Amino acid sequence: MAVTVMIDGQLVAPEHAHVSVFDRGFLFGDSVFETIRTYAGIPFALDEHLARLQRSASLVYIPMPVGPAQLAAEVRQALAASLNTESYVRVMVTRGQGDFGLDPALADVALRVVIVRPLVALAPETYQRGVSVVTFKTMRPSDATAAEGAKIGNYLVAVLGTRAARQSNAHEALIVDAGGRVVEGATSNVFHVVKGEVFTPGPDSGILLGITRDRAIAAAAELGLTVRHVLATPEELLAADEVFISSSIRELVPVVQIDGRPVAGGTPGPLTKQIHEAFRKRIALELGLDAVP
Repeated sequence: MAVTVMIDGQLVAPEHAHVSVFDRGFLFGDSVFETIRTYAGIPFALDEHLARLQRSASLVYIPMPVGPAQLAAEVRQALAASLNTESYVRVMVTRGQGDFGLDPALADVALRVVIVRPLVALAPETYQRGVSVVTFKTMRPSDATAAEGAKIGNYLVAVLGTRAARQSNAHEALIVDAGGRVVEGATSNVFHVVKGEVFTPGPDSGILLGITRDRAIAAAAELGLTVRHVLATPEELLAADEVFISSSIRELVPVVQIDGRPVAGGTPGPLTKQIHEAFRKRIALELGLDAVP
């Protein structure tokens, strides 16, 4: 298995894959990106991910250098070149480079990069035992701007949140806004369950509208569960019957501890497992597989 890199549509050996120090993605975090995984070698929800990339780019006024069909073809070409059994794909678009300065008009042509790496999935035991998380109070870079909900390259909040989680031997950091409410994870969306109802922050909270989140909501609805858009405090999550997080790479992961305090006795809940199973059945159906690996 291998790492494959494509820059502006050209495959490049990883050791020779270089981007200019004058690129605005490097200088200012002036970029957008998507993370995609494969199942049986098939990129999951590729068109949706690239549509969200386009939306993020439009929110920060980065003109896409190529259309979605060409970008999808480049992702598939990079995947084929990697020869990985399963892959993690990162697609990144920066504003490019130009005369030095903050003014976006100084940039010339947007740069696109596709990176394919072997997928490192969570151990099955993680889903059986659940994970611990910590809360991290901060403001996200796009909060209160027109770019709310964009997946931007300025990931400092997520980096610092992840550092805080690692210092506490936790799996993830939950981002808490100025109002004391949990909006999302550093790299995930957040759900909780109370008396058979499922709750998750809605689009008006400025969250990244996760593609896995959407499938989890649909899976819950298939099971006859009501899903409501609610922002909860850390205390409300601790009082919930179940808490779980979702992301493209990890799917649905039960949370059993927040800031060192147990959630519902410290064991994964039954509805989280049922929703995860229904989610995986949906993925298999979408990709035309008997079951997902």
